[in-house]
Amino acid sequence: MKINNSFSATLHILLHMEQADKPMTSEQMAAYIDGNPAFIRKLLAGLRENQIVCATKGHHGGWRLCRPASEVTLHDIYIALGSPALFALGNRSENPQCLVEQGVNRVMSSTLADAQSLILERFKNLTLQDVGAEFISYFNEKGHNHDFHIND
Repeated sequence: MKINNSFSATLHILLHMEQADKPMTSEQMAAYIDGNPAFIRKLLAGLRENQIVCATKGHHGGWRLCRPASEVTLHDIYIALGSPALFALGNRSENPQCLVEQGVNRVMSSTLADAQSLILERFKNLTLQDVGAEFISYFNEKGHNHDFHIND
Protein backbone atom coordinates (compact mmCIF):
# COMPACT_ATOMS: atom_id res chain seq x y z
CA MET A 1 0.00 0.00 0.00
CA LYS A 2 1.29 3.45 -0.89
CA ILE A 3 2.09 5.77 2.00
CA ASN A 4 0.32 9.13 2.02
CA ASN A 5 3.01 11.69 2.81
CA SER A 6 0.90 14.82 2.26
CA PHE A 7 0.88 15.67 5.98
CA SER A 8 4.66 15.49 6.23
CA ALA A 9 5.07 17.42 2.96
CA THR A 10 2.73 20.11 4.28
CA LEU A 11 4.70 20.49 7.50
CA HIS A 12 7.87 20.75 5.43
CA ILE A 13 6.60 23.56 3.21
CA LEU A 14 4.92 25.40 6.09
CA LEU A 15 8.21 25.51 7.98
CA HIS A 16 9.96 26.94 4.91
CA MET A 17 7.10 29.41 4.51
CA GLU A 18 7.39 30.45 8.16
CA GLN A 19 11.08 31.25 7.68
CA ALA A 20 10.60 33.16 4.41
CA ASP A 21 10.76 36.93 4.57
CA LYS A 22 8.25 37.28 1.73
CA PRO A 23 5.37 35.34 0.18
CA MET A 24 6.37 32.13 -1.59
CA THR A 25 5.08 30.77 -4.88
CA SER A 26 3.90 27.20 -5.27
CA GLU A 27 6.87 26.68 -7.61
CA GLN A 28 9.31 27.68 -4.85
CA MET A 29 7.62 25.41 -2.34
CA ALA A 30 7.51 22.50 -4.79
CA ALA A 31 11.30 22.71 -5.10
CA TYR A 32 11.66 22.13 -1.35
CA ILE A 33 9.87 18.79 -1.49
CA ASP A 34 10.84 17.79 -5.03
CA GLY A 35 7.16 17.92 -5.93
CA ASN A 36 5.06 19.80 -8.43
CA PRO A 37 3.31 23.15 -8.00
CA ALA A 38 -0.15 21.69 -8.67
CA PHE A 39 0.29 19.31 -5.71
CA ILE A 40 1.35 22.26 -3.53
CA ARG A 41 -1.71 24.31 -4.56
CA LYS A 42 -3.96 21.34 -3.74
CA LEU A 43 -2.43 21.07 -0.25
CA LEU A 44 -2.69 24.81 0.32
CA ALA A 45 -6.35 25.03 -0.70
CA GLY A 46 -7.58 23.40 2.52
CA LEU A 47 -5.08 25.35 4.56
CA ARG A 48 -6.40 28.60 3.11
CA GLU A 49 -10.00 27.62 3.89
CA ASN A 50 -8.91 27.07 7.50
CA GLN A 51 -7.04 30.41 7.71
CA ILE A 52 -3.63 28.77 8.13
CA VAL A 53 -2.21 30.25 4.93
CA CYS A 54 -3.12 33.33 2.89
CA ALA A 55 -2.48 34.06 -0.76
CA THR A 56 -1.79 37.39 -2.38
CA LYS A 57 -1.99 37.96 -6.11
CA GLY A 58 0.20 40.05 -8.30
CA HIS A 59 3.84 40.44 -9.19
CA HIS A 60 5.09 40.06 -5.61
CA GLY A 61 2.32 37.69 -4.60
CA GLY A 62 2.42 34.22 -3.20
CA TRP A 63 1.56 32.24 -0.10
CA ARG A 64 2.35 33.03 3.52
CA LEU A 65 1.22 31.93 6.97
CA CYS A 66 -1.85 33.82 8.22
CA ARG A 67 -1.13 33.04 11.87
CA PRO A 68 2.06 32.74 13.88
CA ALA A 69 3.54 29.23 13.86
CA SER A 70 2.97 29.11 17.62
CA GLU A 71 -0.80 29.28 16.99
CA VAL A 72 -1.03 26.56 14.34
CA THR A 73 -1.36 23.05 15.76
CA LEU A 74 -0.65 19.87 13.88
CA HIS A 75 -4.31 19.05 14.50
CA ASP A 76 -5.33 22.26 12.66
CA ILE A 77 -3.21 21.16 9.70
CA TYR A 78 -4.51 17.59 9.83
CA ILE A 79 -8.12 18.82 9.74
CA ALA A 80 -7.34 21.31 6.95
CA LEU A 81 -5.92 18.46 4.84
CA GLY A 82 -9.23 16.60 5.13
CA SER A 83 -8.26 14.29 8.02
CA PRO A 84 -6.26 11.79 5.96
CA ALA A 85 -6.17 8.16 7.13
CA LEU A 86 -3.57 7.65 9.83
CA PHE A 87 -3.19 3.91 9.26
CA ALA A 88 -2.87 1.62 6.28
CA LEU A 89 -4.37 -1.18 8.35
CA GLY A 90 -8.01 -2.07 8.08
CA ASN A 91 -10.58 -4.75 8.75
CA ARG A 92 -11.30 -7.68 6.55
CA SER A 93 -14.90 -8.01 5.42
CA GLU A 94 -14.78 -10.99 3.09
CA ASN A 95 -16.94 -13.19 5.31
CA PRO A 96 -19.04 -10.97 7.61
CA GLN A 97 -20.92 -14.01 9.06
CA CYS A 98 -17.69 -15.58 10.34
CA LEU A 99 -17.49 -15.18 14.13
CA VAL A 100 -13.68 -15.19 14.05
CA GLU A 101 -13.62 -12.37 11.48
CA GLN A 102 -16.13 -10.42 13.58
CA GLY A 103 -13.98 -10.85 16.69
CA VAL A 104 -10.80 -9.81 14.88
CA ASN A 105 -12.56 -6.76 13.46
CA ARG A 106 -13.88 -5.71 16.88
CA VAL A 107 -10.42 -5.91 18.44
CA MET A 108 -8.75 -4.20 15.47
CA SER A 109 -11.37 -1.44 15.34
CA SER A 110 -11.04 -0.75 19.03
CA THR A 111 -7.22 -0.82 18.96
CA LEU A 112 -6.98 1.45 15.92
CA ALA A 113 -9.52 3.88 17.38
CA ASP A 114 -7.48 4.08 20.60
CA ALA A 115 -4.26 4.66 18.67
CA GLN A 116 -5.88 7.32 16.49
CA SER A 117 -7.20 9.12 19.59
CA LEU A 118 -3.70 9.21 21.07
CA ILE A 119 -2.18 10.58 17.86
CA LEU A 120 -4.85 13.24 17.41
CA GLU A 121 -4.50 14.32 21.04
CA ARG A 122 -0.75 14.69 20.51
CA PHE A 123 -1.42 16.71 17.32
CA LYS A 124 -3.56 19.11 19.38
CA ASN A 125 -0.61 19.76 21.69
CA LEU A 126 2.08 20.23 19.03
CA THR A 127 2.43 23.46 17.09
CA LEU A 128 4.22 24.23 13.87
CA GLN A 129 6.65 26.21 16.03
CA ASP A 130 7.36 23.07 18.11
CA VAL A 131 8.29 21.14 14.97
CA GLY A 132 10.56 23.96 13.82
CA ALA A 133 12.19 24.15 17.26
CA GLU A 134 12.95 20.42 17.12
CA PHE A 135 14.64 20.91 13.75
CA ILE A 136 16.77 23.80 15.05
CA SER A 137 17.69 21.88 18.21
CA TYR A 138 18.75 18.83 16.19
CA PHE A 139 20.88 20.84 13.79
CA ASN A 140 22.47 22.87 16.60
CA GLU A 141 23.29 19.60 18.36
CA LYS A 142 24.98 18.37 15.17
CA GLY A 143 26.87 21.65 14.77
CA HIS A 144 25.09 22.68 11.55
CA ASN A 145 23.69 26.01 10.43
CA HIS A 146 19.90 25.85 10.79
CA ASP A 147 19.09 27.79 7.61
CA PHE A 148 15.69 26.47 6.47
CA HIS A 149 16.38 27.65 2.94
CA ILE A 150 18.92 24.97 2.14
CA ASN A 151 17.74 22.67 -0.62
CA ASP A 152 16.87 19.56 1.30
